[in-house]
Amino acid sequence: MDATIDPAQLRAFVAVVRSGSFTRAAEALATRKSHLSRLVIRLEARLDAQLLHRTTRSVTVTELGQEVFERAVAILAALEDTDRLAESAKGEPQGVLRLTCGEEFGLCVVSRWIAGYLAAHPKVRVEADFTNRMVDIVSEGYDLAIRVGTLGDGDLTAAKLGEADYALFASPDYLKARNAPKVPRDLGAHETVVFAAAGRSAELKLSRGADREIVRLVPRLLVNNNLAARDAVAAGVGIGLLPRFQAAQLLTEGRIQEVLPGWSKPPAPVHAVFSSTRYPTPKVRAFVDHAKRTFTSMIAVPA
Repeated sequence: MDATIDPAQLRAFVAVVRSGSFTRAAEALATRKSHLSRLVIRLEARLDAQLLHRTTRSVTVTELGQEVFERAVAILAALEDTDRLAESAKGEPQGVLRLTCGEEFGLCVVSRWIAGYLAAHPKVRVEADFTNRMVDIVSEGYDLAIRVGTLGDGDLTAAKLGEADYALFASPDYLKARNAPKVPRDLGAHETVVFAAAGRSAELKLSRGADREIVRLVPRLLVNNNLAARDAVAAGVGIGLLPRFQAAQLLTEGRIQEVLPGWSKPPAPVHAVFSSTRYPTPKVRAFVDHAKRTFTSMIAVPA
């Protein structure tokens, strides 16, 4: 591929491959399906090769098409970097910020970061994807991701925003009906709500200063969603270990209470992650700065 190829053709082709559909790609790019189809046909004609297998129900990439896709992503990234350099020279955040985050942290915290960010920067628009799928931000075209927990290896740059703390909670009604636990091993005699994938052993690894305890449980509810665990704790199902950012509103309203104060699991680091191969634009830097500046208040206190 050389410089005579229209970047619009590459963008159209990349969008179709990523979405697996001309219709979905057209929706993502806010254009017509027929327009995208013409662009891809012109690209195939320019390369004298079939890049996509088309049926009435699906679109799949050919072997050559996959190689072209990977190179097209790199070419478009280089073009975006040129735009980023120009935007950086202007200094003012503008354009579309595409970010992704886990669903639970996104709903509880990142959504409020976005609202404050948009209020402060009127020339920016945000496209946010809250999903528990591990997103490849480079190949999928995201500017940054917000990730909670230990980061894996990869060609990415990470800026630490802060840490998410945890604590044990129960509803007042539950604690009226049962004696509150005084030490971690007392949890074995209580109804508990545990966040874990189905089939995993239900145990809590708790610490308080230098003290360590491992408590094995037979939970009344085992669930793989922290928001569902939080709601179950508030409903009186049992005692649960919850992130403080999820529990803050219910704690303020008196719908839950902390039990075994000081006992918890280690805090989870929260990072903003973006490609180390791309020049960070003002819109990315401004969002990271806003998240760092407001991290403590967003985590600890409901809006």
